[in-house]
Amino acid sequence: MTDEHRLNDNTLGTLPDSVARPAYDRKALATGIVHLGIGAFMRAHMAAATEAAIAAGDLRWGILGVSLRQSDTRDALAPQDGLYTLAIRDADAQGQARQRLQVIGAVRTLLVAPENPQAVLDAIAATDTRIVSLTVTEKGYCHDPATGDLRLDHPDTVHDLANPHAPRSAIGMLVYGLQRRYALGHGALTLMSLDNLPANGRVLRAAVLRFATETDPTLADRIASDCRFPCSMVDRIVPKTTDGDRAEVSQALGSADAWPVMGEPFFDWAIEDQFAADRPDWTRGGARFVKDAEPFERLKLRMVNGTHSSLAYLGAMAGWQTVDQAIGRAPLREHIEALMRDEIEPTLPALPGLDLVSYRTNLLARYANPALAHRTHQIAMDGSQKLPQRLLGTVRDRLARQLPVTRMALALAAWMHYLRGVDELGQSYRIDDPHASELTTLYQQTLALGVSPNSVQTMLGYAPVFGDLAGNAALTAALVPLLTSLQVHGVVETLEAVNRGAPLA
Repeated sequence: MTDEHRLNDNTLGTLPDSVARPAYDRKALATGIVHLGIGAFMRAHMAAATEAAIAAGDLRWGILGVSLRQSDTRDALAPQDGLYTLAIRDADAQGQARQRLQVIGAVRTLLVAPENPQAVLDAIAATDTRIVSLTVTEKGYCHDPATGDLRLDHPDTVHDLANPHAPRSAIGMLVYGLQRRYALGHGALTLMSLDNLPANGRVLRAAVLRFATETDPTLADRIASDCRFPCSMVDRIVPKTTDGDRAEVSQALGSADAWPVMGEPFFDWAIEDQFAADRPDWTRGGARFVKDAEPFERLKLRMVNGTHSSLAYLGAMAGWQTVDQAIGRAPLREHIEALMRDEIEPTLPALPGLDLVSYRTNLLARYANPALAHRTHQIAMDGSQKLPQRLLGTVRDRLARQLPVTRMALALAAWMHYLRGVDELGQSYRIDDPHASELTTLYQQTLALGVSPNSVQTMLGYAPVFGDLAGNAALTAALVPLLTSLQVHGVVETLEAVNRGAPLA
């Protein structure tokens, strides 16, 4: 792949007129944001909103992206001067796929943390840096999902406390970067989580302060006083980029893009307006600054992420490979709509101006988008980290009010059933989860002993996922017939029975 055929600063002018591209001077961009975990979601979401703020004339907000584990993003984008294409995909009125292409120029520099951790710490400490943001997934916080506490026994935490010059966790990098920043006499930072965690800013703050206390209590006090940790809600469906996506986008550009990102037209970002220094005007890209992000977080985690996970486990077990294929099956669509309407929506706080009926209808339409081909197995990853955030809050609220949890329990039963590692078509798959070994062993025991209140309570007793729900009689009673039905009758028959309100055998 030669430079003259590769997307980069020199080839921007050769792109088709239909492709949006930076019109500002990229050489004049200062690096105001360091982002840890520069994956597809961040590049289709926060970077796109930052691009809009930069395009409006504020050149202080170039992004330095950090990969925490692998070099693939750097290797793809460095020869492209950090440029990549955002392809917004949906379907027209006739159901034909279409896309809108925009080349994003906000990313100026890319680092790979294991190759040069000192460079990451220096970037956090740099004078121009005002914000450090994160998309490291739920497991990247090295915390206990059931309690939210930083795990001091987590291997990355243990490593980082012993190796301050070469941290490998996001939390360690933040603390040691701030330590270096203060030593240089530079000002405080805003540390901003974009991950799907309830109160993500407070989770991040607690983890940073706990780690800093272990390092230097005086440093922890200064971070607590000076830095800001705004909570935020982020929402855009971003499927994994495939080789076919690369080929299609590159053909449309007339230049090769090694790592474009795909996204849906829908974009939402509610972020608390609490910053230690300045911030970009992300409203230019569709964001909104709010006083309290919690109602928006709960709405999104429960309605979007909760139903996404439910759909993913049921769809994957039935052999439906993508979200649009799965939601196109009438029994699953009926279930997901009823799950939102009957079990999730009654637990949501009031949001002025929000029409839940329209929100639900629009969400089902987003899932049905045929142009995204979002894979169910991608959403099913890291279930032990996701379920406490996406499903168990709703379950706890309903149990506390003595309300039925049948459809929520079906999502949990589907996750348990997914742990067997083979779908109903006989296709095997890898359980991609940090607790995969323990969980699959527990589920194999359930299969061997047969589904019963005792075996289900053994699953519920797995504290890193279920916490205080261990031994809950009402949840156990809901799970036993659902898990039995999934094992004996499969996904479709179980869905049909639940939708009819029929007894499960």
